[in-house]
Amino acid sequence: MATVLLVEDDPMVRGALMRALSHLGHVVHPVGTALEALREATEHTPDLVILDLGLPDLDGASALRMLRGYSDVPVIVATARGDEPTIVRLLNDGADDYVVKPFSSTQLAARINALLRRSSRGPSRDDERADLVVGDLVISLERREAVLEGRVLDLSRREFDLLAHLAENVGKVVTRRELVETVWHQHPLVGHDQTIDVHVSWLRRKLGESAGHPRYLRTVRGVGLKMVEPG
Repeated sequence: MATVLLVEDDPMVRGALMRALSHLGHVVHPVGTALEALREATEHTPDLVILDLGLPDLDGASALRMLRGYSDVPVIVATARGDEPTIVRLLNDGADDYVVKPFSSTQLAARINALLRRSSRGPSRDDERADLVVGDLVISLERREAVLEGRVLDLSRREFDLLAHLAENVGKVVTRRELVETVWHQHPLVGHDQTIDVHVSWLRRKLGESAGHPRYLRTVRGVGLKMVEPG
């Protein structure tokens, strides 16, 4: 069971989603505006946010960027557009996942469960493993912290999971399919490539590299990614 902040201005859609999410055992806090959503997220710290983009007071993408200024809560964006530029922009703005309208309650439930699994703060077997060291990069699974040359990297939850998985397989090629299944905990579908590419681009920037001048992350064209020792 999770506490879900539902941001949807259409009363009929909001009511239907409330019933579906409550039936799944979640506690739902429904709001109809972006300002209500930002206030609710600040005061009550939900486990997950479902954010509609077509809000009456503020564009949903702008609300997402504002929310990311102070919270790393998982966010699923509901959008009427599924084209690549829109999805890439939403991911760049800080969305963890998205659903394209119209969507089924079954699809939404699967995405919620996948995000909640990844955002769990409870202890796991992974937490007991030793730090991962690759060159000047030290990754603490217990603290969920990555330090590069003595500097703590500002990583999102998904960026850390991606970096840690690649570091656990240093020197090996990790396929895109494996990343989707292991890091995103979803079945590989059309459109996941762009999601991976966006997160890899963010990671490269924070690691001080680029696709043209890689240090840690090497792209194996047509296959996937490989983490290597610099130099």
